[in-house]
Amino acid sequence: MGGKISYWIVFLSPAWSSDDMKANLRSILPFSQSLWMRIFFSLLSALSLQPTTLSYSKEAQTPRLNIPFVDGSLGKRRRESAIFWFGQVGPMENYADVRVSYNQNSLLVGVVVFDRLLWYDPSPSPNDLTAWDSVSIYLATNNDRGLAPDNGTYRFDAQLNQQVPLGEAYRATYRGTGQDWRAFTIPFSGTVEHRSGALPIFNDNKDDHGWMVTFEIPFSSFGLSAPPSQGTFWGLSVRIHDRDDAAGTPIPDEIWPANASASQPFTWGQMVFGLPQYVPPLASLKGSASVRQGLNGANVVDGMVGGNSNCGDKIEFWNEWGEARYFHAPQVNVQSQWDVADQPCFSKYYISFPLDSLPKGRAILSATLTLYQFGNSDPSASLPSIIQVFTVDQDWSSDTLDWNNAPQMLENISQLRVDPLAGYPGLPGVPRTWDVSLAAAQAYQAGTPLSLVFYEADAAQHSGKYFYSSAVDKYMFSSRPLLKVQWGDLAGR
Repeated sequence: MGGKISYWIVFLSPAWSSDDMKANLRSILPFSQSLWMRIFFSLLSALSLQPTTLSYSKEAQTPRLNIPFVDGSLGKRRRESAIFWFGQVGPMENYADVRVSYNQNSLLVGVVVFDRLLWYDPSPSPNDLTAWDSVSIYLATNNDRGLAPDNGTYRFDAQLNQQVPLGEAYRATYRGTGQDWRAFTIPFSGTVEHRSGALPIFNDNKDDHGWMVTFEIPFSSFGLSAPPSQGTFWGLSVRIHDRDDAAGTPIPDEIWPANASASQPFTWGQMVFGLPQYVPPLASLKGSASVRQGLNGANVVDGMVGGNSNCGDKIEFWNEWGEARYFHAPQVNVQSQWDVADQPCFSKYYISFPLDSLPKGRAILSATLTLYQFGNSDPSASLPSIIQVFTVDQDWSSDTLDWNNAPQMLENISQLRVDPLAGYPGLPGVPRTWDVSLAAAQAYQAGTPLSLVFYEADAAQHSGKYFYSSAVDKYMFSSRPLLKVQWGDLAGR
């Protein structure tokens, strides 16, 4: 292995049939490239087995969204979706939260758009849907995410309008030709909702809140009789198109990933079916380490962005909220919801742990991160939240961190159900512990701090969950976030 530490990823499946096992062999390949991987693919080829996914290299820094299987209605269980975000909040900018999940029959992509001015075409044509407020979803069902759209790539356009069911006139679908896109009938269902600030709702210069759109696409529309096997990845990209006046003054699209090209699928992000679970390499336990602000001189950096616990009280939303900063806030909030009318309440929490206290050249066996919850939004109405943890690969400073400059996610690596508290629990708070082994192993192997962000895909109001940060006073030392890492020696060393 050339002295390089490797670890393994498997994907959690609701059920593996005997037919799934061949496809899932790919899901337990080593995370890093090696001679053994090439040998493995050669054996698959000899056996006429086709792996359903390709290897993933962290060095490529391709955003990766691991999407959960939902056993039931995708719309009613939207809060269980994986979530990612992009864009900015401002008078002329748009921001979007994107939720993605799937069940036995369909793929769901739901987009919440923060948009100050809502404009749509009352008499649309398929060719100019994207000249108004609209969303485009791009999917590549082939693993190579090629140089140009081919017959395994699909595009879905949906324009804002007044109908809740997404009308046929406000949608368009396309399929790749090998060189470009052509109109192609791809059955799917969708909904459109909107939130205005004043009447009339559309096509004026009065401040609104934004809009929401869902795409529910049957797997049969891709020629599939069932969902892809766990561990399969597709290419994914999303574009937000914006219009703010009658003349159609050009406004740049907001794009995920940031440098994605609509005509070059290899520039898109990765969407993986199933949630990852870290399986460490064979190694004997040799030691453990705890990392917490002030413990053995550790400097843990953290910060909150968004609306805090007071929904950005006294902060003007379109001009100030996106750049609001909470210098060393001792208490932080994690919150979102589907209804864009409450966008001032949304909040994310970033944290970075140094790993230099760990010995070099070892294997990460496990890592957990504990936050201490002390409260939540409206205890009488609050519901449980599934709070997700993501890795980030961009530098940030707690002194300058805000919603608009905060890093986007690189990969969602863990999640946890967090129940509401009926009242204040006392110090140190209620411990909530996430498994961050995969992220810790990635950061340790790369020689970087463990940099993470917490967010959620809740649909309901009053979803905020409140935690103590690393900035609490010394007398609350045991309430500070805590990272625990176990490490060992690789077998044979």
